[in-house]
Amino acid sequence: LMHGFGTSTHSDQAVTVASKCYSSGLSGIWYQWMWLFATPFFWLIAPMMRRFRALTTADVFAARYAPSVATLFCVFGLAKFVVTIGNMLKGSGAVVEACTDSKVSSEVAIVVMTILFVTYGLAGGLRAAIITDFVQGLLTLLFSFLLLPFVLNAVGGLAGMRSSFGELAPDRNLLSLVTPGDIGVFYIGMIAVNALLSVTVQPHNMGTCAAGKTEIEGAVGFMGGTFLKRLCTVAWCLTGLAAFAYYSGKVDDPDHVYGLMAAEFLPQLLPGLLGLFLAGLLATVMGSCDSFMISASGLVTENLYRPLFPGRSEKHYLWVARASGFAVVVVAIGYAFWLSGVVQGLEILWKLNAVMAPAFWLGVFWRRATTAGAWAATILTAGTWWVTNLSATASWLGDFEAIRSLGVVVPKGEALAVSTPWQMLAYLTAGFAGGIVVSLLTQKPDEGKLDRFYELLRTPVEPDEVIEKPCTLPAGVVAPPRRVFFPQTSLEIPIPSRRAIIGFAIGWGLVLAIIGGVWLFIAE
Repeated sequence: LMHGFGTSTHSDQAVTVASKCYSSGLSGIWYQWMWLFATPFFWLIAPMMRRFRALTTADVFAARYAPSVATLFCVFGLAKFVVTIGNMLKGSGAVVEACTDSKVSSEVAIVVMTILFVTYGLAGGLRAAIITDFVQGLLTLLFSFLLLPFVLNAVGGLAGMRSSFGELAPDRNLLSLVTPGDIGVFYIGMIAVNALLSVTVQPHNMGTCAAGKTEIEGAVGFMGGTFLKRLCTVAWCLTGLAAFAYYSGKVDDPDHVYGLMAAEFLPQLLPGLLGLFLAGLLATVMGSCDSFMISASGLVTENLYRPLFPGRSEKHYLWVARASGFAVVVVAIGYAFWLSGVVQGLEILWKLNAVMAPAFWLGVFWRRATTAGAWAATILTAGTWWVTNLSATASWLGDFEAIRSLGVVVPKGEALAVSTPWQMLAYLTAGFAGGIVVSLLTQKPDEGKLDRFYELLRTPVEPDEVIEKPCTLPAGVVAPPRRVFFPQTSLEIPIPSRRAIIGFAIGWGLVLAIIGGVWLFIAE
């Protein structure tokens, strides 16, 4: 549970949510709540990922399609780790700089944090990551809420905050969960869909789901741990809202809001508390970066290096894993120094996460999906993202009044840009459509290979299984019969078990409780 929480929670998210809520109001909470509607599905996804019996997600692509698709996933997976680690380091550096009044620069903070998590991550592997996630997760929970009572008290509570909003921004409803024209219903819906589709192809989630010895451990850890994060998001959001009232909206760099509030109030409560706050906050980034570094080293070693250089000793592969993990971190540091802000970095990550999502889900739910279809889906998803990111594309679309009226293009500085939700709709549609069309035009996959793949998904994990090769059933285990909604078709949509239905329903109950609780607490 704490591994799921710690791996998915890091300081750049607190910085991003506080920053976006400071500038956009309560609706900025969706910059992390985008995962809220996906979280009940984690109860179903975690057992599926565990049943793959894989070391890395690339193993799954190799088992379903071909080694070439696994290599393709490795490329995008490594890019995702670079962007993710860079975002976290950037956000943490901003917090340190703000908390110390620039006495410790973000650059110095990034280097120190990196030395720490690289040291224990390379030495202790996934076991070290899980143990530190437990301790760091407790600190994260504590300090996410510790600031809140003092910040709210300083602005006169919720009533005082509302009054300040009326004076500072009378034309804006800063306490609305939906802000048309900025973070509206379509925006929230598309980032939620994008998040749900992309969660399985985030390389570290194979380790997060499979760290539990049993399927139920993985399901409780993945869904439960991320629900803890949803609660922390509320605290980060309220801190950003209160900061707008406290500073009268005059902070030049919203990325510094979270650190400024900590530096303002924690020393008044107890000497040394600001230092402990920084330790707890930075622990979140190290608790995630170590897991990401280890997952990145696994991709390189198991799916790129070992196939090219088989038959070496396990000690040899261990050192290759350590070297490759270190190399990924070095590149991530360079990206962190290049990045202009944490909100920009988060939006890049959203889109990068989804590049191989169409190929994954077509392969899971449709027997007819082919290797060529997976390549087409990935190339079209990435290509459409790239095309819609061009200023020339936005300018051309902006010439059509009907398109402008739909909000497809929005101002970005002195130019135009395709809005984030429309960009997501475009590349996901292109990816799934391209994958389907190309699969239908190419030769059907080998039925024996398909049967072995779907047998994995039908066969529950037993305690103390011995897996000799990734994505294979243990010796002597016989897969249960096929139970799908459309048995006479090539669709592989399984009929859920009673435990799956109950857990899924509980998840949706928690989603409604969290949204309702926030609305009742904050709304007028």
